[in-house]
Amino acid sequence: MTTHHQNNRSGSHGLEASKSAFTLIELLVVIALIAVLSSLLFTALSRGKQAASGSVCWSNLRQLGLAAQMYWDDHEGRTFRYRGVSTNGGDNYWFGWIERGPEGTRRFDAAQGVLARYGTARGIETCPSLNLSLREFKRKAEGASYGYGYNLTFSSSVYSSTRTIQEFLNPSGLTVFADAAQINTFQQPASPDNPMLEEFYYINQIEATTHFRHRNSASSFFLDGHVGREKMKAGTLDIRLPTQRVGRLADARITGG
Repeated sequence: MTTHHQNNRSGSHGLEASKSAFTLIELLVVIALIAVLSSLLFTALSRGKQAASGSVCWSNLRQLGLAAQMYWDDHEGRTFRYRGVSTNGGDNYWFGWIERGPEGTRRFDAAQGVLARYGTARGIETCPSLNLSLREFKRKAEGASYGYGYNLTFSSSVYSSTRTIQEFLNPSGLTVFADAAQINTFQQPASPDNPMLEEFYYINQIEATTHFRHRNSASSFFLDGHVGREKMKAGTLDIRLPTQRVGRLADARITGG
């Protein structure tokens, strides 16, 4: 009897151990499933955030484009210059006035930009995907950031006559504004050993100043009024800070050819 009871107890303990082991496996499976679901949720949220940022960026570009069109209407189709004359210890650009001085501390006045009277003074200048909190990000002026560049194809020097939009024969393929940034290695705190990302204000077919920050594409406003996404021209990635995806648009998007 004693042996029988002992066997029963032994069997009971074995069964309990088996039940405990099975419960532990179940727990591990549940944890694994939670981890997978969390990963999927994070990915979905990340994509949703990127999509929202992209929508804001497109809206910004549409407003910039609308302002440019109103400017052209008021100036008989003549384009505005990228840069104007220097004044009051600073320089006038198409997007506003920036004081000269040390990087990150200069005063900025968006109200002096050529498009300011058309509603672009503040509020639409920065794409949400331009990460100003990056350790590698360097501001150009105090409180200023402008994340879009103007196509220099439309510009002329202050000593030359401005161009007219009628000169451009492929409006649906010609970029006016696009996501822009530059890799800086020559102004403190940037250096050759410490390349930094900074805002930039023009795009062209020579320099890597288009910022492909929307899942490896750049948002662009075209002369015909539409907004689209463009991929980087092969071989133009600025390798000084390759993770930031700064390069050039296809030549045809710059020249309209």
